[in-house]
Amino acid sequence: MKRLFLVGSIIYLSCVASFGQTPQDRPRVWDILNYTIRISFDAPKKVVYGDTTVTMTPLSSSLSLAELDAAGMQFKSVREDGAATELKYRTSSSSVAVDLPRTVAPGDKIALRFTYTITEPKKGVNFIAASTPNFPFKHPAQIWTQNEPEDARYWFPSFDFPSDKATSEEFITVRKGETAIGNGKLIESKPNANGTVTFHYRMDVPHSTYLTSFVVGTYIRLDDKYGRVPLGFYAFADKQRQAKIAFLRTKEMMAAFESLTNVPFPFAKYDQIMVSGFEEIDGMENITSTTLADNTILLADFPFGRPLVEDLVSHELAHSWFGNLVTCRNWSELWLNESFATFMEAVWREKSIGRAAYLNKLIDDRREYFADDAINKNHHALQNKSAVGDNSLFDVTTYQKGSLVIHMIRETVGDVAFWKGINLYLTRHKFDTVISTDLQSAMEEASGKKLQSFFYQWVYTAGYPRFEVRKSYDAENKEVRVTVSQVQKADGKVLDAYSFPLEIEVTTEAGSSVHKVDISKREETFNFPASNIVTKVSIDPLEKVILKSVKMIE
Repeated sequence: MKRLFLVGSIIYLSCVASFGQTPQDRPRVWDILNYTIRISFDAPKKVVYGDTTVTMTPLSSSLSLAELDAAGMQFKSVREDGAATELKYRTSSSSVAVDLPRTVAPGDKIALRFTYTITEPKKGVNFIAASTPNFPFKHPAQIWTQNEPEDARYWFPSFDFPSDKATSEEFITVRKGETAIGNGKLIESKPNANGTVTFHYRMDVPHSTYLTSFVVGTYIRLDDKYGRVPLGFYAFADKQRQAKIAFLRTKEMMAAFESLTNVPFPFAKYDQIMVSGFEEIDGMENITSTTLADNTILLADFPFGRPLVEDLVSHELAHSWFGNLVTCRNWSELWLNESFATFMEAVWREKSIGRAAYLNKLIDDRREYFADDAINKNHHALQNKSAVGDNSLFDVTTYQKGSLVIHMIRETVGDVAFWKGINLYLTRHKFDTVISTDLQSAMEEASGKKLQSFFYQWVYTAGYPRFEVRKSYDAENKEVRVTVSQVQKADGKVLDAYSFPLEIEVTTEAGSSVHKVDISKREETFNFPASNIVTKVSIDPLEKVILKSVKMIE
């Protein structure tokens, strides 16, 4: 998802590494294997008619009860798929518990079929009315889903948490003349006797629940192809020109990301659909079927807006690798999805425009993070131990700060090792879920470097170093004295002093020289030879440690 944005301890880290779990993991007793979702609508009344079969198997012990997330559903029937006997069930405001017809052992499967109605869903499914004639952006009526983080439960019974991955199948019945776009391959679109049409999609690669989606509306499809991968761009009839501009470079982005990660695009198709009514959201990486805010896509009409649209398109495409192929195990690890997608925006600029554009994008990310940090007192680390499954997850720390940290991993291990580590991380955990130590392990293996201190400072603690720098020139000894003070306020979340290698550039009338030092204390003084009067001192001129502020004190 792309949003609109105008203390760990060594003991704790070793426990995470040993046991592979964090307190934010949600217990699982069932492994969901597949969701088959049959869905239709009464759009004027905002009613959803659902018929979902959930196929699952116990993880470790025999079970006679199955409990799934379900909210706002009026159940008509619950039974084992293919059986006539109704099963006993109980509902709460957020779940449905079913007494199974038999005890199910690990390795055995059971398929439960739920039929239900949802009237004016509070979340999950959005009914968008056609625009009025005086509305500035004309659009047709639409119905679309938005699940992340935990809103799938509002339209189909599920284990609504990212740690479980399942295949899915959708049968979406719509009015004649409408198009339904779902996840995976379109098997068929079949007209029905009552004048409706059913679109059948199959997603045969396991994916986290929040990535399941559909969009219904009157669309024109623009077709393209990248190698074996068909590309579909779904636009409103009078917005085809803007869509062509917005999605023009999708193929180039795919090629760039494949080349860098050395991981082919992992799915059988890639659709991009413009929708109306996204609030505070630019886009959502629903698997194989990205939804994008129409008011952002329409910025492609203007030269100033095209870089923003490219950022959006590249961000959501990057999620195909970072978030969809490999997914955060729990919401405390969301940065592994969103920081990477934000970082890959900068990488696309680097690949298409050059290194300066890459750094400028990261500097913009830094500026945005600093502005938020100045007013937001609810600081948290990238691994967000306070994470809960609501929209508070999607903040500047998780996106922009994380992008800067990934850049610093790249600078720490070197470019070759970084992309080797990315490949190892993606291939080792493909179609699975991850935590931060999985990334650390891949980068350590690829680079041969120990990164525990790096991850402790930048991933497991909050804040960033704030430097005040003073310089003085000793003409007699022909040297410059540079005092570097760390002035960030340590509060239990932010470190008193960061420790890392730092480059200091000294410029005199005779030229410039770069000196490498190790920062480790609250205040340190370094002496460098300088045969001429020093005209400038620059801290970290190449922005290798980009997550910092520097104030020169004259």
